[in-house]
Amino acid sequence: MNVLLVGEESAGIHALQRVAESGHRIVGVAASPTPKYGSSATLWKAARKLGCRTWAPSMVKDPAFVQQIQQDDVDVLLNLHSLHIIHEGVIRAAKVGSFNLHPGPLPRYAGLNPVCWALYSGEKTHGVTLHWMTSDVDAGPIVYQSVFPITEGDTGLTVSMRCIKEGLQLVSRLLETLESNPASLPRVPQNLAQRQYHGREIPHGGRIVWSLPAREIVRFVRACDFYPFRSPWGHPRTTRDNVEIQFVKAGHTGVRADAPPGTVSYSDTCGLVVASGDEWISVSKVKLGDKFLNPTEVLRVTDRLETD
Repeated sequence: MNVLLVGEESAGIHALQRVAESGHRIVGVAASPTPKYGSSATLWKAARKLGCRTWAPSMVKDPAFVQQIQQDDVDVLLNLHSLHIIHEGVIRAAKVGSFNLHPGPLPRYAGLNPVCWALYSGEKTHGVTLHWMTSDVDAGPIVYQSVFPITEGDTGLTVSMRCIKEGLQLVSRLLETLESNPASLPRVPQNLAQRQYHGREIPHGGRIVWSLPAREIVRFVRACDFYPFRSPWGHPRTTRDNVEIQFVKAGHTGVRADAPPGTVSYSDTCGLVVASGDEWISVSKVKLGDKFLNPTEVLRVTDRLETD
């Protein structure tokens, strides 16, 4: 079958390799030519290396792109981690269907940054969903889905990597079914009563509220932790004497705080700590400007960080 690949990031690169190794033909790739999240590798570069035609990712929003899909006799459009909303006509132009790999367990966590929201919400499991595309974003019938556990040690980066690993297995499964019997692909309707859609908003405007319980602050930091790559939410911010400091890595101490929220102290067992609304939080990495630093290079005992 003729496959049009739309995507970004590592997931798009690995999916390109899997399609190239399958019995299907890549008619072209729509992707950004410049990196977005700190890695020099891009799907655009990988496609060019394989000799594939490339288009700017914004082309999928243009109804005129339908003509290109028809000229190339595209059977399948496969979308992976692209942030462009694909035009309804483009979705419908693929003869067999258009499919999206979403890094979240639909119908819950539809929309943007599902990994961040799941960690921030304290979920014990997460998942990845391959679904038929419709004009409604992340609302089409489910083809395949994989769910996996989240541990206390997981971060935005580790959960995202697991989503890629599980998602690529779903892509391989799709390619195999397309080869053998496309008519057998599942179409499981989503229960839209359970749908949660997230846009570009970030909790608390991206700032740390030190009066909150430690569990909420630590979850927020973990949700934003894609170190050493750029976080889609940035890192949670706080301020000391009008200097903005970003918290990159933080954890629980289990020790009840005996100082006002935002107070900086030091523990022989946990190192530098900051008081939350209920316990001391350990801090192991911060960011000042564009530099990642040890917190002791930035914070001093008895400093008071703004709580709002």
